[in-house]
Amino acid sequence: MSDFITKRSEDINQWYTDLVLKGELADYSDVRGCMVIKPYGYALWENMRDVLDKMIKDTGHVNAYFPLFVPKSLFEAEEKNAEGFAKECAVVTHYRLKNDPDNKGKLIVDPEAKLEEELVVRPTSEAVIWNTYRNWIQSYRDLPLLINQWANVVRWEMRTKLFLRTAEFLWQEGHTAHATKNEAIAETEKMLDVYADFVENWLAIPLYKGKKTESERFAGADETLCIEALLQDGKALQAGTSHFLGQNFAKAFDVKFQTESGSEEYVWATSWGVSTRLIGALIMTHSDDHGLMIPPKVAPFHVVFVPFLQSKNPEQNAILLNKCEEIQAKLKEKGIRSKIDRDDTKRPGFKFAEHELKGIPVRVVIGPRDLENQVVEIARRDTLTKEIVSQDQMEIYIEKLLEDIQSNMFERAKTYRDENTTRVSDWDTFKKQIEKGGFVIANWDGSAETEEKIKEETKATIRCIPFDIPQVEGKCIYSNKDCNHTVLFARAH
Repeated sequence: MSDFITKRSEDINQWYTDLVLKGELADYSDVRGCMVIKPYGYALWENMRDVLDKMIKDTGHVNAYFPLFVPKSLFEAEEKNAEGFAKECAVVTHYRLKNDPDNKGKLIVDPEAKLEEELVVRPTSEAVIWNTYRNWIQSYRDLPLLINQWANVVRWEMRTKLFLRTAEFLWQEGHTAHATKNEAIAETEKMLDVYADFVENWLAIPLYKGKKTESERFAGADETLCIEALLQDGKALQAGTSHFLGQNFAKAFDVKFQTESGSEEYVWATSWGVSTRLIGALIMTHSDDHGLMIPPKVAPFHVVFVPFLQSKNPEQNAILLNKCEEIQAKLKEKGIRSKIDRDDTKRPGFKFAEHELKGIPVRVVIGPRDLENQVVEIARRDTLTKEIVSQDQMEIYIEKLLEDIQSNMFERAKTYRDENTTRVSDWDTFKKQIEKGGFVIANWDGSAETEEKIKEETKATIRCIPFDIPQVEGKCIYSNKDCNHTVLFARAH
């Protein structure tokens, strides 16, 4: 099966596409830039969504749903936000088709069905949500308002890549309103920590947390916090963002509240979100030339059973399948998700490669002799190693093995990230290191002009001003001016 996957060393972009398509996560659709998420890929997304949804609710938020369409006048209300997303907007102008009188059987847009006001297909929901919040918030008693929604959004990307960048994608977006600036800032920081916890401890992806520069901020935000991952192609990926919106949207939509003292003030706001691009991050962080590698905590299946079935021996097959079902029931009691490969037309080697391609963390093989000896062969996807395990020890063994695989995947990814994070202090070394890929730590003079020049000359951007890397005095990597901004550079998806 792996013979049909392009090797990373040959073409890492094609390797990635092969894994998405042949691993049955997604497929191309007939709509340019959009994808069909297949059942296996959607099961992965559901597992991720369910975990994150609980984490969000555990911090006091509730779910709601807002319309897909945003009246253009509302979209324009916050100027920076509108300007930031304008080039990516899909716009609905008419509401009806009719038969083409000049071409029988074809439909055309009915010119008489033009909308009175054009509708933007949401690229993000701040406008429609804050227009609604104006009606929901009158008093300090209505605050804080902590709402999240799971939805799809449309950003008309010109260059797309399955999961990592598509014209339509799934995500969650939180939108909160607060009585004070400090409360809103604390919310922004708290949700970034929630994302970091989820991505590191569930997806096993190591991160740098930090603050975006002014030019890289979310349009309409006073401050944007982010988590940045490093993928196997040496490029960074913004894995999630949390925005302190100040009072910008409250003022644009006139969202005020009466304080305890009776005065009237604008509320303070945040927004934050992660999307299905996290599936792309997961693939590009962990997978290898054999196929996908999915962390156990979010894998659609933790275990796949592969009994040695023979089409000409149905009685033996029934015995093997019964044993698999017996073990499967015990694993289910421990919350371990499993499936049984019941196909008796394929050779075991082909099946092994197929399940490795799909990244199932643990494979359990059982044949007639294993039944006699009361053992099974257990293979782990992350190291491709095998062990013979007694059947009466299986449940405990697999439970511990899954924990070990999760931990090993994170440590391996962290080692790669750390080995490809380099501190430099001169321009020539900086350019060479950016060309090699990975994160580059360097000093920056704080000016947007320098930031833009570096981007023009190297295609590298400042991913963040990192929280966990000390800010030290030095010379700007480009202008050679004295400065104390230590930032993280990389080329990015």
